[in-house]
Amino acid sequence: MSGHRVPRGGSVRLGAVDGDLEVEKRARVEADGRLVVSGTVRCDGDAEFQGPLECRGFKARDGEIRLAGDVVVQEDLEGRDSSIVVEGSLTARRVDVDRRLEVRGPAKAESFEVGGSLEGGATLDASRVAVGGRFVLVGKLTAQKVEAGGRLDVGEVDLDRLEAGGSAEVKGGAVRTSIEVGGRFRSSAPLKFGSIEVGGVADLAGGSQGRSVEVGGQFSAEGDLTFEHLEVGGIGSIAGNGSGGTVEVGGRFDVRGSLRLRGRAEVGGSIAVGESLDGTDVEVGGRLEARRAVFSGSAEIGGTALTREGLKAARVRLERKSRTSGPLVGGDVEVGARARVEDVYGESVRLGDGASARRVFGRDVRLEDGASADEVTYTGTLESSRDVTVRAPPRKVERLDPFPL
Repeated sequence: MSGHRVPRGGSVRLGAVDGDLEVEKRARVEADGRLVVSGTVRCDGDAEFQGPLECRGFKARDGEIRLAGDVVVQEDLEGRDSSIVVEGSLTARRVDVDRRLEVRGPAKAESFEVGGSLEGGATLDASRVAVGGRFVLVGKLTAQKVEAGGRLDVGEVDLDRLEAGGSAEVKGGAVRTSIEVGGRFRSSAPLKFGSIEVGGVADLAGGSQGRSVEVGGQFSAEGDLTFEHLEVGGIGSIAGNGSGGTVEVGGRFDVRGSLRLRGRAEVGGSIAVGESLDGTDVEVGGRLEARRAVFSGSAEIGGTALTREGLKAARVRLERKSRTSGPLVGGDVEVGARARVEDVYGESVRLGDGASARRVFGRDVRLEDGASADEVTYTGTLESSRDVTVRAPPRKVERLDPFPL
């Protein structure tokens, strides 16, 4: 193999090279139709290629390389202390560029490793993509694992894993195993996912569905969301219906439609659901608001419960000074000291010290010191402590009317 050398600042027109092509600093190579190099193209310093290029290997060092055409590298494309711009498509076995890589057409390789930034104007297909800084891609990204140290902004995705140290935005698709983002994550179209873990803020398009979401700060879904576990450190919202396993929110949680859970909801601040709220158990430190709320296990409310049709659980517990609007229905209903409630229905009902209710319906009813009610209707026992007020005489009946909900 004889090869060919383009001297410093030189300009040549080539159609084929048998062997290696050596290109020195500030040289220009123009393809005669299509440039085919049987060996390796080696660039030392800045260089420019006009037209399509095919070679066995491509190695650049200490330069800015511009390739104005489609590029096919049978083995590896390497850029040591270099930036490479490909104005057409790029196909290689492995791509490793220290500074910046830009590919304006479709890009395909087993792996892409870029120390600085990677920009793509079309699609990118690889097993692994690792970018030290920013990764921007207009079209679809298909890979097993993608890592970006800074910002990631790509089109539709078909991935196993996605990791970004700063922020990440995708245009829907699927990330089957995990998404890990240090700052902010957003999907502008429906996304199927395994797990999402975001340190700051996460926003999902309506129709997204996956296994688990864990967000340190703020989370929102712009429409319906399906999940197994949702955990938000601060504020969460779903602009449509939520369907899942469990919810854990440190601050406020708003759902415009219904929220149907197979497990527990635990909210440190407040939860507001526009329609129905269903699950096994609920614990709310502050305020619960819904058209109706039904739980097969327990409901514990620290502040206020506002429902139009009622709150029902096997065990209902209201903390001290709680307030409710709408009926309370349960097996065991415990109203804390100085709490204020409306109608109460239960197998066992207890009004704590100084608590007040409008009407009480139960099998066994206990009124503690200073408790009061407008009416009490029971079938089993009625226990009253000191200074209890029942404005209408208590009624013992054979059978209670069916409870609401």
